[in-house]
Amino acid sequence: MTRAERPLTPAAPHTAGTLLVVDDEPTVRELLPVTLRYAGFAVVTAATGEEALASALHEPPDLVLLDVMLPDMDGFEVIRRLREQPRAAAGPRGGHIPVLFLTARDTTQDKINGLLLGGDDYVTKPFDLQELIARIRAVLRRTSGDPNATLLVGDLELDPEGHRVLRAGKPVRLSPTEFRLLHYLMANAGRTLSKAQILERVWHYDFGGDPSIVDTYISYLRRKLDAGGPRLIHTVHGIGYVIRGIES
Repeated sequence: MTRAERPLTPAAPHTAGTLLVVDDEPTVRELLPVTLRYAGFAVVTAATGEEALASALHEPPDLVLLDVMLPDMDGFEVIRRLREQPRAAAGPRGGHIPVLFLTARDTTQDKINGLLLGGDDYVTKPFDLQELIARIRAVLRRTSGDPNATLLVGDLELDPEGHRVLRAGKPVRLSPTEFRLLHYLMANAGRTLSKAQILERVWHYDFGGDPSIVDTYISYLRRKLDAGGPRLIHTVHGIGYVIRGIES
Protein backbone atom coordinates (compact mmCIF):
# COMPACT_ATOMS: atom_id res chain seq x y z
CA MET A 1 0.00 0.00 0.00
CA THR A 2 2.87 2.39 0.68
CA ARG A 3 6.16 3.18 -0.93
CA ALA A 4 7.75 3.55 2.49
CA GLU A 5 6.65 3.03 6.06
CA ARG A 6 7.57 5.88 8.39
CA PRO A 7 6.84 6.49 12.06
CA LEU A 8 3.52 8.28 12.35
CA THR A 9 2.75 11.23 14.57
CA PRO A 10 0.86 10.39 17.78
CA ALA A 11 -2.87 10.02 17.55
CA ALA A 12 -4.78 13.25 17.95
CA PRO A 13 -6.95 13.42 21.08
CA HIS A 14 -9.93 14.72 19.09
CA THR A 15 -11.14 13.79 15.63
CA ALA A 16 -9.77 15.86 12.78
CA GLY A 17 -12.85 15.04 10.69
CA THR A 18 -14.70 12.07 9.27
CA LEU A 19 -13.33 10.34 6.17
CA LEU A 20 -15.21 7.99 3.86
CA VAL A 21 -12.82 5.43 2.35
CA VAL A 22 -14.27 3.87 -0.82
CA ASP A 23 -12.28 0.90 -2.16
CA ASP A 24 -13.15 -2.64 -3.20
CA GLU A 25 -9.85 -4.04 -1.88
CA PRO A 26 -10.43 -5.52 1.61
CA THR A 27 -6.83 -4.87 2.66
CA VAL A 28 -7.18 -1.16 1.90
CA ARG A 29 -10.46 -0.93 3.83
CA GLU A 30 -8.90 -2.75 6.78
CA LEU A 31 -5.39 -1.27 6.98
CA LEU A 32 -5.77 2.32 5.76
CA PRO A 33 -8.42 3.25 8.37
CA VAL A 34 -6.05 2.14 11.14
CA THR A 35 -3.49 4.72 10.03
CA LEU A 36 -6.10 7.41 9.46
CA ARG A 37 -7.64 6.88 12.91
CA TYR A 38 -4.17 7.06 14.45
CA ALA A 39 -3.78 10.43 12.75
CA GLY A 40 -6.96 11.66 14.44
CA PHE A 41 -9.66 10.99 11.84
CA ALA A 42 -12.91 9.10 12.21
CA VAL A 43 -13.28 6.65 9.31
CA VAL A 44 -16.23 5.03 7.51
CA THR A 45 -15.66 2.54 4.67
CA ALA A 46 -17.56 1.42 1.58
CA ALA A 47 -16.75 -1.30 -0.96
CA THR A 48 -18.95 -0.12 -3.85
CA GLY A 49 -20.15 3.09 -5.42
CA GLU A 50 -23.71 2.51 -4.24
CA GLU A 51 -22.54 1.96 -0.66
CA ALA A 52 -20.50 5.15 -0.84
CA LEU A 53 -23.41 7.23 -2.11
CA ALA A 54 -25.78 5.80 0.51
CA SER A 55 -23.27 6.50 3.28
CA ALA A 56 -22.61 10.06 2.09
CA LEU A 57 -26.35 10.74 1.88
CA HIS A 58 -27.01 9.32 5.36
CA GLU A 59 -24.16 11.15 7.06
CA PRO A 60 -22.00 13.41 4.85
CA PRO A 61 -18.28 12.97 5.62
CA ASP A 62 -15.73 15.74 5.71
CA LEU A 63 -13.80 14.14 2.83
CA VAL A 64 -14.07 11.10 0.54
CA LEU A 65 -11.07 8.94 -0.40
CA LEU A 66 -12.33 7.42 -3.63
CA ASP A 67 -10.94 4.60 -5.78
CA VAL A 68 -11.66 4.87 -9.51
CA MET A 69 -12.02 1.12 -10.11
CA LEU A 70 -15.12 -0.14 -8.28
CA PRO A 71 -17.23 -3.22 -9.04
CA ASP A 72 -20.54 -1.48 -9.77
CA MET A 73 -19.53 1.91 -11.21
CA ASP A 74 -16.28 3.80 -11.58
CA GLY A 75 -15.23 6.57 -9.24
CA PHE A 76 -15.91 9.21 -11.87
CA GLU A 77 -19.59 8.21 -11.87
CA VAL A 78 -19.60 8.23 -8.06
CA ILE A 79 -18.36 11.83 -7.88
CA ARG A 80 -20.83 12.90 -10.57
CA ARG A 81 -23.74 11.46 -8.60
CA LEU A 82 -22.33 12.77 -5.32
CA ARG A 83 -22.35 16.31 -6.66
CA GLU A 84 -26.01 15.85 -7.69
CA GLN A 85 -27.22 14.84 -4.21
CA PRO A 86 -28.39 18.02 -2.43
CA ARG A 87 -27.67 16.71 1.08
CA ALA A 88 -24.38 15.01 0.23
CA ALA A 89 -23.24 17.83 -2.05
CA ALA A 90 -22.95 20.14 0.96
CA GLY A 91 -20.52 18.66 3.45
CA PRO A 92 -20.61 19.23 7.23
CA ARG A 93 -17.96 21.96 6.91
CA GLY A 94 -19.96 23.86 4.30
CA GLY A 95 -19.47 23.81 0.55
CA HIS A 96 -19.11 20.59 -1.39
CA ILE A 97 -17.72 17.38 0.08
CA PRO A 98 -14.04 17.24 -0.95
CA VAL A 99 -13.02 14.15 -2.94
CA LEU A 100 -9.47 12.81 -3.08
CA PHE A 101 -9.02 10.10 -5.70
CA LEU A 102 -6.84 7.27 -4.40
CA THR A 103 -6.29 4.79 -7.21
CA ALA A 104 -3.93 2.70 -9.31
CA ARG A 105 -5.26 4.43 -12.45
CA ASP A 106 -2.39 6.79 -13.16
CA THR A 107 -2.79 7.88 -16.78
CA THR A 108 -2.86 11.58 -17.58
CA GLN A 109 -6.40 11.27 -18.97
CA ASP A 110 -7.63 9.66 -15.74
CA LYS A 111 -6.15 12.53 -13.72
CA ILE A 112 -7.72 15.10 -16.04
CA ASN A 113 -11.11 13.37 -15.78
CA GLY A 114 -10.91 13.27 -12.01
CA LEU A 115 -10.00 16.94 -11.69
CA LEU A 116 -12.51 18.20 -14.26
CA LEU A 117 -15.32 16.26 -12.57
CA GLY A 118 -14.64 18.14 -9.35
CA GLY A 119 -12.00 16.03 -7.61
CA ASP A 120 -9.90 18.02 -5.15
CA ASP A 121 -6.74 15.91 -5.47
CA TYR A 122 -5.51 12.73 -7.18
CA VAL A 123 -3.09 10.29 -5.49
CA THR A 124 -1.88 7.13 -7.21
CA LYS A 125 -1.08 3.77 -5.65
CA PRO A 126 1.34 2.85 -4.20
CA PHE A 127 1.33 5.89 -1.93
CA ASP A 128 3.23 7.13 1.08
CA LEU A 129 1.09 7.26 4.23
CA GLN A 130 2.56 10.49 5.56
CA GLU A 131 2.14 12.20 2.19
CA LEU A 132 -1.47 11.00 1.96
CA ILE A 133 -2.29 12.36 5.42
CA ALA A 134 -0.63 15.67 4.54
CA ARG A 135 -2.71 15.90 1.34
CA ILE A 136 -5.92 15.11 3.22
CA ARG A 137 -5.22 17.86 5.72
CA ALA A 138 -4.31 20.29 2.92
CA VAL A 139 -7.59 19.59 1.10
CA LEU A 140 -9.59 20.06 4.32
CA ARG A 141 -7.82 23.34 5.03
CA ARG A 142 -8.41 24.84 1.61
CA THR A 143 -12.05 23.72 1.37
CA SER A 144 -13.13 24.96 4.80
CA GLY A 145 -10.61 27.55 5.92
CA ASP A 146 -10.84 31.29 6.40
CA PRO A 147 -10.39 32.95 2.96
CA ASN A 148 -8.39 35.74 4.65
CA ALA A 149 -6.05 33.41 6.54
CA THR A 150 -2.33 33.59 5.78
CA LEU A 151 -1.25 30.85 3.35
CA LEU A 152 2.01 28.91 3.75
CA VAL A 153 3.75 26.64 1.26
CA GLY A 154 7.26 25.70 2.31
CA ASP A 155 9.04 29.00 3.07
CA LEU A 156 6.56 30.99 0.96
CA GLU A 157 3.98 33.09 2.84
CA LEU A 158 1.03 35.01 1.42
CA ASP A 159 -1.10 37.41 3.46
CA PRO A 160 -4.39 38.08 1.57
CA GLU A 161 -5.49 40.98 3.79
CA GLY A 162 -2.13 42.73 3.82
CA HIS A 163 -1.53 41.88 0.15
CA ARG A 164 1.99 40.78 1.10
CA VAL A 165 4.19 37.91 -0.07
CA LEU A 166 7.36 36.69 1.67
CA ARG A 167 9.86 34.08 0.47
CA ALA A 168 12.26 32.91 3.19
CA GLY A 169 11.25 36.01 5.13
CA LYS A 170 12.07 38.43 2.30
CA PRO A 171 9.34 40.50 0.57
CA VAL A 172 8.38 39.59 -3.01
CA ARG A 173 6.76 42.34 -5.07
CA LEU A 174 3.96 41.10 -7.33
CA SER A 175 1.52 42.74 -9.70
CA PRO A 176 -2.20 42.41 -8.85
CA THR A 177 -2.62 39.62 -11.43
CA GLU A 178 0.48 37.78 -10.21
CA PHE A 179 -0.85 38.04 -6.65
CA ARG A 180 -4.27 36.63 -7.64
CA LEU A 181 -2.62 33.76 -9.49
CA LEU A 182 -0.29 32.93 -6.60
CA HIS A 183 -3.17 33.13 -4.13
CA TYR A 184 -5.20 30.66 -6.19
CA LEU A 185 -2.26 28.26 -6.46
CA MET A 186 -1.45 28.46 -2.74
CA ALA A 187 -5.10 28.09 -1.69
CA ASN A 188 -4.99 24.82 -3.64
CA ALA A 189 -1.49 23.71 -2.61
CA GLY A 190 -0.76 20.14 -3.64
CA ARG A 191 -3.64 20.12 -6.13
CA THR A 192 -2.95 20.15 -9.86
CA LEU A 193 -4.93 22.95 -11.52
CA SER A 194 -5.72 22.94 -15.23
CA LYS A 195 -5.16 26.03 -17.36
CA ALA A 196 -8.93 26.25 -17.87
CA GLN A 197 -9.51 26.32 -14.11
CA ILE A 198 -6.85 29.00 -13.66
CA LEU A 199 -8.25 31.12 -16.50
CA GLU A 200 -11.74 30.96 -15.04
CA ARG A 201 -10.75 31.75 -11.44
CA VAL A 202 -7.95 34.26 -11.98
CA TRP A 203 -8.98 35.94 -15.25
CA HIS A 204 -12.71 35.03 -15.00
CA TYR A 205 -12.73 33.54 -18.48
CA ASP A 206 -15.11 30.66 -19.14
CA PHE A 207 -12.80 28.67 -21.46
CA GLY A 208 -12.75 31.67 -23.82
CA GLY A 209 -9.36 33.08 -22.92
CA ASP A 210 -5.99 32.39 -24.43
CA PRO A 211 -4.36 29.62 -22.32
CA SER A 212 -0.90 30.96 -23.15
CA ILE A 213 -1.46 33.84 -20.73
CA VAL A 214 -1.33 31.30 -17.89
CA ASP A 215 2.09 30.07 -19.04
CA THR A 216 3.30 33.66 -19.29
CA TYR A 217 2.27 34.59 -15.76
CA ILE A 218 3.56 31.33 -14.31
CA SER A 219 6.90 32.27 -15.85
CA TYR A 220 6.69 35.72 -14.22
CA LEU A 221 5.97 34.17 -10.81
CA ARG A 222 8.76 31.63 -11.10
CA ARG A 223 11.26 34.35 -11.99
CA LYS A 224 10.36 36.30 -8.85
CA LEU A 225 9.86 33.40 -6.43
CA ASP A 226 12.71 31.12 -7.47
CA ALA A 227 15.25 33.83 -6.68
CA GLY A 228 14.51 33.11 -3.00
CA GLY A 229 14.90 29.34 -3.03
CA PRO A 230 14.05 26.05 -4.77
CA ARG A 231 11.22 25.95 -7.32
CA LEU A 232 7.75 25.68 -5.80
CA ILE A 233 5.50 25.89 -8.89
CA HIS A 234 5.71 22.69 -10.94
CA THR A 235 4.39 21.80 -14.39
CA VAL A 236 2.21 18.69 -14.65
CA HIS A 237 2.44 17.90 -18.36
CA GLY A 238 -0.90 17.55 -20.08
CA ILE A 239 -2.82 19.01 -17.13
CA GLY A 240 -1.53 22.28 -15.72
CA TYR A 241 0.35 23.50 -12.67
CA VAL A 242 0.73 22.68 -8.98
CA ILE A 243 2.48 24.45 -6.11
CA ARG A 244 4.03 22.40 -3.31
CA GLY A 245 6.79 22.77 -0.78
CA ILE A 246 9.02 19.99 -2.08
CA GLU A 247 9.41 18.14 -5.37
CA SER A 248 7.72 14.71 -5.26
